[in-house]
Amino acid sequence: MGILRKLGATLTAAAFVGVGALSATTAAEAAPRLAGTAQSSATAPKPAGLPPSAAPAAAKTSTAASQAAVMRKYKLDSRCMTRGRVLCINKHTRKLVYLVNGKPVQVMDVRFGAMKTPTRNGVFKVYRKSKNHVSTLYHSKMPYAMFFSGGQAVHYSSDFRARGYNGASHGCVNVRDKSKIAWVFARVHVGDKVVVYSK
Repeated sequence: MGILRKLGATLTAAAFVGVGALSATTAAEAAPRLAGTAQSSATAPKPAGLPPSAAPAAAKTSTAASQAAVMRKYKLDSRCMTRGRVLCINKHTRKLVYLVNGKPVQVMDVRFGAMKTPTRNGVFKVYRKSKNHVSTLYHSKMPYAMFFSGGQAVHYSSDFRARGYNGASHGCVNVRDKSKIAWVFARVHVGDKVVVYSK
């Protein structure tokens, strides 16, 4: 009976030692993995800036701020700040700003109709383009004409180039820089927006 007790005690001790060894091995193997995980999360680059939920709001604020700055710089009407191509024409500054998706791409000097033949204010669309147009009413050349309201068009004017603001049109928006208007003419499509205003 004493031998059996001794044998049982030995087996129990061996079992406990084995479990301890197994536990020690398992803990030793797991330690590097946990340390590696902790290390990788500690050394992983943190996302810069705002939390993801705030990012879209920040982008909208940034876009709104940049649009406001552009509007102030060129004294643009808010109706010009839309998607697509826009001829934004300010009678007060005497500038035409060609915008694409709210961003200014080209700026040029313009002049307008005389008192008896004023250029109409409003929002229009280019309904016709004519590269080498000649007026049937006044028999004057209107190169790179982009018609937007009745017979009124944005076009190059050799008279504007020669006489500047001493002259006036019959209602059209005259441009004196031929290369700039040719460049814009090549990019504007029928249906593009035209905004004429005083601001």
